[in-house]
Amino acid sequence: MRKEKKAKRLIWIPALASLLILGACGSQQSSTAAAEGPAEIGVVLSDVGLGDQSYSDAAFRGLVKARDAENVLFDYREIGQTGTYDEAFKQLIEGNNELIIGLGYMVKESLEAAAKEHPDQQFLIVDDTSELPNVASITFKEEEGSYLAGALAAMTSESGHVGFVGGMESDLLKKFQAGYEQGVKAINPEADVKTVYAGDFGKPELGASITESMIENDNIDVVYTAAGLTGVGALQEAEKRGKYAIGVDSDQFFIAENAVISSMVKNVDNAIYSAVKTFNDNDGKFPEKDMVFGLKGEGVGLAPIRIVNLTPEQQTRIDGLTQDLISGKITIQLP
Repeated sequence: MRKEKKAKRLIWIPALASLLILGACGSQQSSTAAAEGPAEIGVVLSDVGLGDQSYSDAAFRGLVKARDAENVLFDYREIGQTGTYDEAFKQLIEGNNELIIGLGYMVKESLEAAAKEHPDQQFLIVDDTSELPNVASITFKEEEGSYLAGALAAMTSESGHVGFVGGMESDLLKKFQAGYEQGVKAINPEADVKTVYAGDFGKPELGASITESMIENDNIDVVYTAAGLTGVGALQEAEKRGKYAIGVDSDQFFIAENAVISSMVKNVDNAIYSAVKTFNDNDGKFPEKDMVFGLKGEGVGLAPIRIVNLTPEQQTRIDGLTQDLISGKITIQLP
């Protein structure tokens, strides 16, 4: 049964990127409609929060779409506001939200603690799963999109040396790494892949330093990043050094327009929108507890390829690899 509604409003903060402000700020009419809508959603964003030009921003776009298309009102918390994930979940529970979303595997411990304490509250975790009955999940086959990113990197590289910059080393990031490495080797078995985990998602200067070292010491000429704001620094350093780069999560071409040949788009926005719509359409329930999004259904994929021009043979190979991954003809070995 749905909870009794109460009026709520979003509190916007100055740190939002201008694009998100424009996208999120609706008319007075849409705000009023949201307040009367069939579902109220709360979300705890990842540690870097809004403005990461990647993961959290993509999730936020999905909620904005749900607000506008599904008559949903949403609220959110960032660690910069609350200090801890525990406090963020506490505030959203007290806010009478019908569904509370935790973005990223790092929120899992706090989310599950809240879910155990509030067994009648519905939760949704993104990028991890839970055995708790009141926690649904969204996960992605990041390895599939990363495989295509690796194939593209190998096709683009002249040196045969490419790089991977990850944020915090984790099971999730290992999926990106494994797919990328195997995609590279599918095109050039002799290629070398240099991998470095920064240990942080929020330090652009660290990503720049790592990429500089890779270029100078390892002769890489293409770098793939899965590191949030740290990855933004890597993309910009590649551009500064006249090398190529592949972004992640969102189409990151605008960050370094002379370097980013494509991005492994992880359509967090589409997945969250789909999940919220399903929740709305099913009277506050998830018919499927664990929702998985891959190349099939466009949960992941490659952004438009720019700067470099693939030959017709190379494009045909990318298209063939895509179909082979979807059909299961290619199986990616995960750690």
